[in-house]
Amino acid sequence: MQNKYLMVPDSLAGERADVALSKMLGLSRSQASELLLSGAVKSGEATLGKSAKVTLDQMLEVVLDEKPSGIEVSAEDVDALGIVFQDDHIIVIDKPSGVVSHPSQGFIGPSVPGVLLARGISLSTSGAQERQGIVQRLDVGTSGLMVLAKSERAYSVLKQAFRDRTVKKTYHALVQGHPDPVSGTIDTPIARSTKHDYKFTISEAGKHAVTHYQTIEVLPAAALLEIGLETGRTHQIRVHFSHFRHPLVGDPLYGGDPKLAAALDLDRQWLHAKKLAFSHPISGEWVEFQSEYPSDLELALDKLRDVSFRF
Repeated sequence: MQNKYLMVPDSLAGERADVALSKMLGLSRSQASELLLSGAVKSGEATLGKSAKVTLDQMLEVVLDEKPSGIEVSAEDVDALGIVFQDDHIIVIDKPSGVVSHPSQGFIGPSVPGVLLARGISLSTSGAQERQGIVQRLDVGTSGLMVLAKSERAYSVLKQAFRDRTVKKTYHALVQGHPDPVSGTIDTPIARSTKHDYKFTISEAGKHAVTHYQTIEVLPAAALLEIGLETGRTHQIRVHFSHFRHPLVGDPLYGGDPKLAAALDLDRQWLHAKKLAFSHPISGEWVEFQSEYPSDLELALDKLRDVSFRF
């Protein structure tokens, strides 16, 4: 059993308890409601109901029997997430692998909003409850650049920019084998798999999805690619290259060789959101950001570049 003490920040004053708790702990609203309904949340001697309103600097005591999805935000999680840029309207972060873009059912680990809140950074309140301020997502196992909205106007403008495909998103991926041709475009629709809730697949009934790629470096058993996304479907890069018979290294869900991943000490797909560029939602200025490879991806590349590498 664990007791957590949370002080209500200015940005959440006046909110319902379930709404405030979900943001403060990085939980979905339904998970926060469950905690409140179970009597696990108190303010002083009073047990809080989910519809109670919280006040500025109110101290909440949360009693936890086990770790719910997304609830733990450790000092290491906070330190690992890098802030590349922020102002009053947006924040650009360098997301590490293992941090989910927003709280989701069944995920045990830190979320981007939870980590930011732990740093005292509040996001826009626009959007679905668990996704407020979120204008784009990265898979939990994908590292790199994400932009989030801090103001309501920024949220609206950025969401439209992603819909209009004016945001330039560039990824680097390590795929198995050597794509032929060395550059090209994959244009095939993607739909949720009918066999597995957590997987996606190529389907004529799916949503339009376009991926452009260019080979950067040819390595033993693999190739490093630069990828530009025209669309932003869930698992798009992973699904497209699996269909192209060049699954991402370290991605067994979509056909990656586990022996190669083990030889490279990879426990996630080799995929990094390398560059992000867009018009600032308030000033209109074109802004560009870059992120370096994290150590696990850099180490895997170094091993592949070693002429003595075998697996």
